[in-house]
This record gives sequence, C-alpha cells and structure tokens, in this order.
Amino acid sequence: MEIIHWIIISTILGSLISICLSGLFAMSANPSQIQKLVSLAIGTLLGATFLEVIPHAIERSQNIESLFLTILGGILLFFILEKFVLWRHCHIEECEGHEHLVKDDHGRSGTMILIGDSFHNFVDGVLIAAAYITDIKLGVITTLAITAHEIPQEVGDFLILLNSGFTKLKAFTFNLVSSGATLVGALLAYFAFDSVEFLIPAFLGLAASSMIYVAVADLIPGLHKRTEIAATVEQVILILLGILIIFSVGNFIHV
Repeated sequence: MEIIHWIIISTILGSLISICLSGLFAMSANPSQIQKLVSLAIGTLLGATFLEVIPHAIERSQNIESLFLTILGGILLFFILEKFVLWRHCHIEECEGHEHLVKDDHGRSGTMILIGDSFHNFVDGVLIAAAYITDIKLGVITTLAITAHEIPQEVGDFLILLNSGFTKLKAFTFNLVSSGATLVGALLAYFAFDSVEFLIPAFLGLAASSMIYVAVADLIPGLHKRTEIAATVEQVILILLGILIIFSVGNFIHV
C-alpha cells in the first residue's frame, strides 16, 4: 500500500474514532449534566492548550516571540469574530445586553470552538502526513497518539456545542465536518510538505488562541453565576479533572 493510502485511511479512521467515542459520551448526558460538565470542558481546553498545543508549537517554532504574537493576535481575532457573530444575532433577536435570561450563548462559543478546532485538526493532518513521509511505522504511532489526544478534547468540544445551544445531531455533524480539516491538512502536507511545514507553529498558535478565548471569555464567566461554596468546589474539581485527563493521556502516549 502506498504512503498516500496510509495517510488517507489513517486520518479518516482516526477522526471517526475520536468523534464517535467522544460523541457517545457527550450525547448521553442530560441537560443538568451538560451544565456541570462545562467545567470539565474548561479543564480539557486549558489542559490541551498549555500542556500540548503550545509546547508543540514552541518545539517547532524558530521564533518564540512571533509565536506568542500569533497567540495574542489570535485572541484578538476571535474577540472580533465573536463580536461579528453577536452583531448578526442582535439584528435578528434581542441583544445579549438586554435584561433577560438566556439558556445559551446563541452559538457564539460553539462557533469559536469549531473555527479553532478546524485549525487544530488541519495541523494534526500535517503532522500525520509528515510522520508517514518519514516512516510508515512512525505514521501509525503518530496517528494513534493524535487520536488518543483528540478523544478527551472532542468530549469538551461536544459539551461546549451543546451548552452553546446546538442540538445533539447538529453538534455531531459540525464536529464531523470540522474533523475533515485533518484530511485536508494531510493531503496538502503530502503534496507540498516543504511549503507547509513552516506554517505549523502559526496554526498551532491560532488553535491555542481559540481554546484560551473560549475557556476564559465564554465559559468561565458562566460558572460565576453559581456562587455557592458547594458549586464552586464542584467546578474547581471538574476543571482540575479535565486538566488531569489531558496530562494523563499525554504522559501515557509519551512513555
């Protein structure tokens, strides 16, 4: 079997496995569980960002200052994008600034996470293709590692989409479409590896920006609506659990 066939099969199977397993867990949760598990999503987002995405970006970056400028610029970019989504919503329904209670954020955080996840999936595809180009065995190991890392993160993405007002079917469909960026990145890397390799740190930086922005700007403020001590302790424990999941998976894969 040729390398290109290994790349296509690996990226498709890896994406389907991570999406289906994470979706199976997330979709079985009821609305009250989804609200509680938003804290877990925050932990997985921050854990993936600071324990995996940024460290990998630093390893591949030749200019650390440029990388962190990309991350800062990405946060500003997602702020502007969210303003645009909110502006469109305010021309259709009441604006969020009006005094009324809303069940969700009208898809804003979901839109942000889908954009950022697409960048992240694209980079995963580039990394898988690069590994296969080097050695088929390395390609298989890299695919398994990336799939294992994606599962806890995709659970967080599902929960964010559901919390953002997406239906379960719509959340699954959009996550599946977003995962298609993995195949796009892999094919582009295979046919133009020398031209794409230097962009990996920038794409990782943008992926980190989206995760930080969604966790800090969209999700954490919602936790402050519950000020009881018991609720706060529960939130902290779940955030730490999300970080621990990413840390544990990362250490297991790196052994």
